[in-house]
Amino acid sequence: MSAMDVLIPDIGDAEDVEVIEICVGVGDSVGENDALIVIESDKASMEVPAPFAGTVTEVLVALGDHVNTGDPIIRVDAAEAVAAPPPEPMQTPAAPVAVAEDASPATPEPVVAAPAPAVEPRVVDGVGAKVYAGPAVRRLARELGVDLTAVPGTGANGRIVKDDVKTFVKKVLNAPPTAPGLAPMPEIDFSRFGKIDTVPLSRIRARGAANLHRSWQHVVHVTQHDEADVTDLEAFRAAVRDEASGLGIKLTPLPFIVKASVHVLKRHPPFNASLDAAVTSLILKRYYNIGMAVDTDDGLVVPVIRNADALGIYELAEESTRLAAAAREGKLKPDEIQGASFTVSSLGAIGGTGFTPVVNAPEVAILGVARLATRPVWDGTAFRPREMLPLSLSYDHRAINGAEAGRFVTDLVATLGDIRRLAL
Repeated sequence: MSAMDVLIPDIGDAEDVEVIEICVGVGDSVGENDALIVIESDKASMEVPAPFAGTVTEVLVALGDHVNTGDPIIRVDAAEAVAAPPPEPMQTPAAPVAVAEDASPATPEPVVAAPAPAVEPRVVDGVGAKVYAGPAVRRLARELGVDLTAVPGTGANGRIVKDDVKTFVKKVLNAPPTAPGLAPMPEIDFSRFGKIDTVPLSRIRARGAANLHRSWQHVVHVTQHDEADVTDLEAFRAAVRDEASGLGIKLTPLPFIVKASVHVLKRHPPFNASLDAAVTSLILKRYYNIGMAVDTDDGLVVPVIRNADALGIYELAEESTRLAAAAREGKLKPDEIQGASFTVSSLGAIGGTGFTPVVNAPEVAILGVARLATRPVWDGTAFRPREMLPLSLSYDHRAINGAEAGRFVTDLVATLGDIRRLAL
């Protein structure tokens, strides 16, 4: 038997991800691909599987530890294991957000040291400072001019990790200027009024809240509402449901909505785009990666259907089902939550007649889909029962004007109303 260390695989540009679950103990036998630990980044949680079978001889991490690509986590005795080469740095694809890379509920951004207009940070050299942080974190704080005594730690026992410093800097840089009407929310002791429970937000939910707040601050939000008559679409979906089921495919309205969205995005390129940082140019994207908002126990996650324009309805159904399951199980890979160019957020299975989705910046538009309902519609001679689907398109008014949004939604309504248009 040969003892080998299992290392953290390539986790993209995420740093100091937290160990939230240890699935094995010393003496346990593990098979190839069995879960060893579960780690959680700002955007998703994921299992680290065993690359080979063997017996666990030592667990090298503890709950709450923060790890990075290449760190050893478990020592395993394996008879025929072959050492894996050190992981190579991940080539991060050119991103728009997400989910989503910057949004999405999303990927940690590199922090550029820049002076905050209204804040003069104090430098801490770490000597004698009453903070719980390692040398690398103290060095980063000195480089960025951050007072570590002002940084809340999220690591084990309140330890400050690199992400805490970066989050603090971004919070300072993104803070709105002090002005009348923009005073900070007051701190209130709610326990004065009765019994309370304080429940910490998960990393995913907290990070999502920060990303949404940033998007709301920077994006000029406008929402266009309309309804699509999907009676014929629903009749077709019912006609092929048994066929799809026989292939092991659950055919929901979502694949049709994604397919129609891509079809319309090609006809309206400014909606599949991003503004540059200076807001002087519109970056038109030639790829169609569709983010899909998924509700999980840890918060909203936005996995990405890559190259959706190259997939048929059945393939879109399979991929959306796979990604949704991976999101809920915490098994999404880093490249599955990056690179979205447009996002669809569907609440149809939950309910509601409409809502205002928040643009997943740096995307410029997001489609909200509410509950399908049968309603009487006047056809010129009589009221007929029709299947009506509420749509809500939120967009960045800096990049898109109201007339363009109206034309986009009208085109989408027409496409969903007659899916034969997808063949044109």
